[in-house]
Amino acid sequence: MSAGAPESTGTPSRPEKLVVVGAGSWGTTFAKVLADSALERGVPAPEIVVWARRAEIAESITRDHRNEDYLPQIELPECLSSTTDLAAAVAGAGLVVLAIPAQQVRGHLPAIRAHLDPAAVVLSLVKGLERGTDARMSELCAEELDLPADRFAVVSGPNLALEIARGEPTATVVASTDLVTAEWIATRTAGPYFRPYTNTDVTGVEICGVVKNVIALAVGICDGLGFGDNSKASVITRGLAETTRLVESLGGQAGTLAGLAGLGDLVATCASPLSRNRTAGRYLGQGLSVTEATDRLKQTAEGMKSVSAVVDLSRRHGVEMPISEAMNAVIAETLDVHTLAGLLLSRDLKSEGRT
Repeated sequence: MSAGAPESTGTPSRPEKLVVVGAGSWGTTFAKVLADSALERGVPAPEIVVWARRAEIAESITRDHRNEDYLPQIELPECLSSTTDLAAAVAGAGLVVLAIPAQQVRGHLPAIRAHLDPAAVVLSLVKGLERGTDARMSELCAEELDLPADRFAVVSGPNLALEIARGEPTATVVASTDLVTAEWIATRTAGPYFRPYTNTDVTGVEICGVVKNVIALAVGICDGLGFGDNSKASVITRGLAETTRLVESLGGQAGTLAGLAGLGDLVATCASPLSRNRTAGRYLGQGLSVTEATDRLKQTAEGMKSVSAVVDLSRRHGVEMPISEAMNAVIAETLDVHTLAGLLLSRDLKSEGRT
């Protein structure tokens, strides 16, 4: 949807307040996207609140319009404010954006539910599965918030936060089972550097966003081991194939894999030095332990956290995912990275068309 496009008729009335739960690089950037979209559309800046876990970050966003820990040298719009009070942040909001690590989402949902507006939409930026349940964020929100599908959406695509915060152009996907909801969010995010496309394949978009982080770990390990572009391109391509198998087994659409949430996000995450998952993999390939790589990264690499859930989900559905299986073993420290060359491409010989 282009900036300024009319909203679909039938869009319910919702409060104009917008809340982002999470003040990391992507959460803070997305708050900036919301503010810049309003400016581009020529409408009054809405109230935009960022919930931060740390008081010093909340104070810096509100007072200095900066978040130097996660977005160094980026000036934030003056309409942004921040608080450590989750209840106060969520109360009276028409849009609640989840921008926290996947393993923390369930713990925050009871407080969100207690103050969630009856018409509010919950939007997930989270690219992970919950360990132990293998739940996607759409499933978690339906369960913990008693949220109907038409009030949930997910944003995914090539979303490297620092590039977007700098105003470098990107396209992305807003997915909801209800197209009106997807269009409502697209209108509020479209701007001079952020172009959302709508989609109704929530399952496919969520799974693409999860598994691409696992594949990026493998590409990063290849990089750390000194393998060349042939190796990395092979892993990316076969990674896309195993993601497709999982998406289709869960009822998602294969066409999603060819779009921004599939191939687009996979390429960006596997190729960019800004990618936390690729960087984490490179550290592992250079010989660091999982703990050492995590400590050096200083931010959550969702692929490391979610890979066990990806593998568990694939096994339950009978889906062969050799790259994900190998990454799970590496993260569990039961497989040495130097044995990966044979394992990553070890499937039986067959036609490429038989994915």
